[in-house]
Amino acid sequence: MKLLTTTLAALALAGAGFAAELGDDGLHKSDWMEDTFKDLAEDLEEAAAQNKRLMVIVEQRGCIYCAKMHEEVFPDPKIDAYLRENFFVVQLNMFGDVEVTDFDGETLSEKDMIRKWGILFTPTLMFFGTETPDNLPASQAAVATMPGAFGKGTTYNMLTWVAESAYETHESFQKYHAERLAN
Repeated sequence: MKLLTTTLAALALAGAGFAAELGDDGLHKSDWMEDTFKDLAEDLEEAAAQNKRLMVIVEQRGCIYCAKMHEEVFPDPKIDAYLRENFFVVQLNMFGDVEVTDFDGETLSEKDMIRKWGILFTPTLMFFGTETPDNLPASQAAVATMPGAFGKGTTYNMLTWVAESAYETHESFQKYHAERLAN
């Protein structure tokens, strides 16, 4: 009976086609994530060349909130399509050893870079404009940072707020989000 239940659950997930696979590092891997050399200035240039915004997502093995985002929020067809169309997504492992080069030119391991940026929670999504000020670390260059897991509506509205550059109009995200919820 257990085999039948496990098989049916696996078929249901496979049929959905949305669930992100777990990589060897224990992090969820979505096909809209980019495999880069983790040089943020180069990643920003590549994002701009594709007419997209750079989004850095920081995650960790075993993170239940990361799983929630990858299993419930990101697979939503509207969010999935919006991510694919508008964002160049680079994943970082909160406790990883892969080298990352920050916008300020400093190269550190993922875990040391995350510490430098002061990120404490996973997932954390960092969003960047089409250009970044020279010599600022990503934590200061980001136009928005979304720490933690949020529901579909909040996540979608954050994505649109960034992609539409609504932050440039000095309208706060909270006001933008409230207006979208009211409509």
